[in-house]
Amino acid sequence: MSDARTPETNEVREIRINPIVPGESVLVATARSMRPKKAEELAPRDTRKHVETCPFCRGNEHKTPPAILTWPDAGDWQIRMVENLYPVLGDDRAQAGFTFGLQQTIDGYGRHEVIIDHSEHGIAVQDMAETHLAALFGVYQTRMRQLFDSDERLKYVLVFKNFGPAAGASIPHTHSQVIAMPVVPENVDAEVKNSAAYYAKHHHCIFCALIDEALTFEATIYDRNSGAVRRKINVGQYVVERGEKFIAIKPFASRYEWEVHILPLAHQADFLDIRGEDLADLARVVKRTMARLDAVIGGAQYNFFLHSVPHDAQQAAHAPSYHWHLEICPRTSIPTGFELGSGLFVNTINPEEAAERLRNVELPTR
Repeated sequence: MSDARTPETNEVREIRINPIVPGESVLVATARSMRPKKAEELAPRDTRKHVETCPFCRGNEHKTPPAILTWPDAGDWQIRMVENLYPVLGDDRAQAGFTFGLQQTIDGYGRHEVIIDHSEHGIAVQDMAETHLAALFGVYQTRMRQLFDSDERLKYVLVFKNFGPAAGASIPHTHSQVIAMPVVPENVDAEVKNSAAYYAKHHHCIFCALIDEALTFEATIYDRNSGAVRRKINVGQYVVERGEKFIAIKPFASRYEWEVHILPLAHQADFLDIRGEDLADLARVVKRTMARLDAVIGGAQYNFFLHSVPHDAQQAAHAPSYHWHLEICPRTSIPTGFELGSGLFVNTINPEEAAERLRNVELPTR
């Protein structure tokens, strides 16, 4: 059967393989965007600076556990970290794991903490000062290091942010979370193992190779029968934002319509190794990327999370092959039975078009 598409149509229907984790595929089906559906509700923007009943607002410190750390150290805090009152992991009780038959448990040891990102209740990431965002990422780094140093059983520390109920946020005051765990999450483990396999074969970090492709690669693909142009890939087609040290890229196999990843331009496996002077550039790229997303899909609910090399027995071995990164995943659609049943993400927006729309947003210059 011949392909029903014509060269003139912009409709895309193809399965894209994630180059980092080949077992994870994405179905790009732009025609699906035309079907009747109920999209995720836009998260209401509560722009109030202070809410009397909010436990995270300044002045309500008695409504949370004592601060683990604050920034700045003296005077009124702008960033504050506390224990999560409803932790998924904890160190309050020792419980040995056990095995019976095929069933196995591991002690749910770890830490679960909340970082109150800003003293202002409703401020958005893109509206925070770059100096504040740099300090926030510095707090992430500081606490990750403290947790790893506190107990050798901890193999991974995940930093993440949920914004909006559909993304898992239960409190509207801007905040992030930190979970330290004795196991490496499966999705991070898959990234680490596949990048190590690529490095063993090519002696080059696959994340670095993707950055190089985004900045230098272009190609024209022709139909072998008619000679018509099937696809053109241009230099910078997937680049959304670039700083001196960091770059924001739209993944070729984007799981979510507006997903963007931020990576250091130079190879770096561990987020703990980022230098203090480089945090300002990271903050600028994050702020501008979030501003672009807000301009195109304002009010979207989202998750972002840091993936860094695990601190396990193989940490040193994986340092040349792994590359830490920040994944930003706006939640603009509800997963369907097909996605949940197959494990195949469905993206209804052409990633190339999405990258272009984000890139074309006019942002103010500093």
